[in-house]
Amino acid sequence: MFDDSPSSVKEKMLTNQSSDPNNVANRRAFMKVGLATSGTIAVGAALSAAGLAPLAEAASSGLTRGDAAILRFLAALEILEADLWQQYNELGGVQDSEVPGGSGSAGYTAAIQVLDSDMPQYIHDNTEDEISHFTFLNAYLMAKGAEPVDLKRFRTLKGSQATGAQKDLLRLTNLLQLTVDTSYWTRYRSRTQNPDPPFNNMFPQAVPGLLKGQFPAIPRTDDDLKGFVPGNPPTIPDHLQAIGNTAGFHFAFIEQGGNSLYPALAQRVSSPEVLRILLSIGPTETMHFQTWQDKAGNAPPLTDPTNGLIFPDLNAPPFGGEDFQTNLIMPEPTVFLNAKFPKVSIIRPTETRGAAMGALKALTDDGLFTGQSKEFFTVLSKLARAADAAERPD
Repeated sequence: MFDDSPSSVKEKMLTNQSSDPNNVANRRAFMKVGLATSGTIAVGAALSAAGLAPLAEAASSGLTRGDAAILRFLAALEILEADLWQQYNELGGVQDSEVPGGSGSAGYTAAIQVLDSDMPQYIHDNTEDEISHFTFLNAYLMAKGAEPVDLKRFRTLKGSQATGAQKDLLRLTNLLQLTVDTSYWTRYRSRTQNPDPPFNNMFPQAVPGLLKGQFPAIPRTDDDLKGFVPGNPPTIPDHLQAIGNTAGFHFAFIEQGGNSLYPALAQRVSSPEVLRILLSIGPTETMHFQTWQDKAGNAPPLTDPTNGLIFPDLNAPPFGGEDFQTNLIMPEPTVFLNAKFPKVSIIRPTETRGAAMGALKALTDDGLFTGQSKEFFTVLSKLARAADAAERPD
């Protein structure tokens, strides 16, 4: 299990710094100040003594209030992403020294491998990416003397109790009761519509049933694995395959959010270096989204006998056509800014107004935070509103 606490980030920074033989004195200075300090002033003093502030090349100038708010909100979301991906990796990914925790579930892994045989490796790599994102963002904030993000006190949710999961580990996110919005599917295939102003278009769902209930994307207990028989090919009951299909569409939902959020918030930053950070991390989310959108297209049509959830054949009526075609995984050209301009292939949405609160609402509506405390929502809303309030200087 990864450690998302600021103290862990500081330890990693210290390890990186101490690997340079020229930094022995800095390392000792950092230890002298103390790793246990948690206040912003003490953290800033420790980083300065360790020579870590120059990592940002302009630490003495600090961050604008808006830039710090944007980075903190993104760090919070990356921590949440890492938490959910960790749960996926425990049961269906590759458990190793890079992403430890869990021991895998043969039945669940078989179900997601119906979408692509390389799914365990992709899940592992996506998990590692998200861990690296929040770790870097928190380290950068501390290097600038700004307060990092720590959500550890909100690890209160019980996760999967299926064999292979870390059953006693408390989580930040809930993958057991999801309501997945699959409108991203048709949004990126449309040649005539755009969710951003002045168009403000709405898009049909690829899997309408996923928006009409609460469904698990990982096995809740071993009961969800009943009927699975390993083999070549394995026997995968429709209920278990429905869980795998739900995961496939949820993977893409999560990553299309980051795919839009980074360019949306990049329009509000002040510092060229902070802009570089957002422009460097954001495209990795796009790479994730395109991968998962491709794999979701391989989800087999079926009806879950336990709850009636239908996964349709997206290439056949009443679906079918360009808006649903499963092998269209690159953004179709569409209208942008003004209908008078030629259509262009773009990320959408990228509207900056209210982007952070919009992202938080989408994750909340997804059911990802079902069971979380009122304080959790208060803290996340405060971070989102602060990011949305950031203004670029004239």
